[in-house]
Amino acid sequence: MSALRLKKREERRLQSGHDWVFSNEIDTQVTPIKNLEPGCAVTLESANGKFLAHAYVNPHSLIAARVTSRRAGRPFTATVLRQRLEQALDLRSYRYPNNFYRLVHSEGDFLPGLIVDRYDDVLVVQITTAGMEYFRDDIIDALIQLCAAKSIFLRNDSAIRELESLPLYREWVYGDAVDVLHVVENGLKFQVPAEISQKTGWFYDHRDSRAALAPWVSGKRVLDVYTYMGGFGICAASMGAQKVLAVDSSQKAVEAAIANALLNDCTDRFSAQCDDAVEAMRTLYEEGERFDVVVLDPPAFIKRRKDRDAGVRHYALNNRLAMRLLAPGGIIVSASCSQALSRDDLLQQMRKSIPKDSLGLQILAPLQQGADHPVNVAMPETLYLSGALARVV
Repeated sequence: MSALRLKKREERRLQSGHDWVFSNEIDTQVTPIKNLEPGCAVTLESANGKFLAHAYVNPHSLIAARVTSRRAGRPFTATVLRQRLEQALDLRSYRYPNNFYRLVHSEGDFLPGLIVDRYDDVLVVQITTAGMEYFRDDIIDALIQLCAAKSIFLRNDSAIRELESLPLYREWVYGDAVDVLHVVENGLKFQVPAEISQKTGWFYDHRDSRAALAPWVSGKRVLDVYTYMGGFGICAASMGAQKVLAVDSSQKAVEAAIANALLNDCTDRFSAQCDDAVEAMRTLYEEGERFDVVVLDPPAFIKRRKDRDAGVRHYALNNRLAMRLLAPGGIIVSASCSQALSRDDLLQQMRKSIPKDSLGLQILAPLQQGADHPVNVAMPETLYLSGALARVV
């Protein structure tokens, strides 16, 4: 096993529990990295040669190494992988009565480069790093045994794989292919057509956010922007909203949302339209439409740090347009899945978006990813979803 030696004083972040080593932190004069095979196992050492951790490496990536074990005598193996999968499953089994959740949240579950979403006996797996790709067959075998899986889909088409010099592909690697992923959440049922699903299918991370909205919608008019499969809007309609309008730029997503409304017997209170979110909010305002509740759950506007300024402006624009549509005393659910935008940053944009004739904004509930997306306390990168349920007064 090759050793990578860090530059002087570069071990401090690693010793605090962080699991990434960046390429500029490695002393490449002492331990060259460029000829190492992507995904191969290495040991990490301090500048004086002291063992720090086991890791896997990718010389082509800015994140040159990811920690897999901190015990010198216990490198990462198929056995260790299975044990961590068992730990992840135990956490979800304790918290969720049904088998619908994110089973593995990458570094949040100490399995860097691996994401697994569970749809009962169907699993959607995403491998994003060369190091975890090496264990692909071991991952599949362990998941079949631990979850009694009938079908496993590898959704390995994330752009992150390109940074790791990995091929992009989608493949049903076990069992029969399924056309629809079934979800049970907060007492509601949803169907996600596999061919149009985003990322790993359903956004389980907002399960708690949708539950937090439920007590505030009875008898209200609700606008659900960036609805995707109708998660927030159908929750609102099922919890007694008078009328829900959902908006998404994908016609197929809109059709799936309408089908989900039918599945939950709320089509009389739920409608959906295909439109650009920003243009839809502008048009609704010009037409004099007002809503008691507006849900704003956009895609990540900041995917890379260089996009931060433009992304912040886009969050500001969306919040300003959404708040203009609120009736007096209206409630806004504003969320961000951009890790580079903190909750304080988002609240600042919400504050700046308050209409000038309003008294202010009351935070009724903070929003954060659910327990099936655990946060590694040493890695702020694993806390990516933030937001607030708030009232404009």
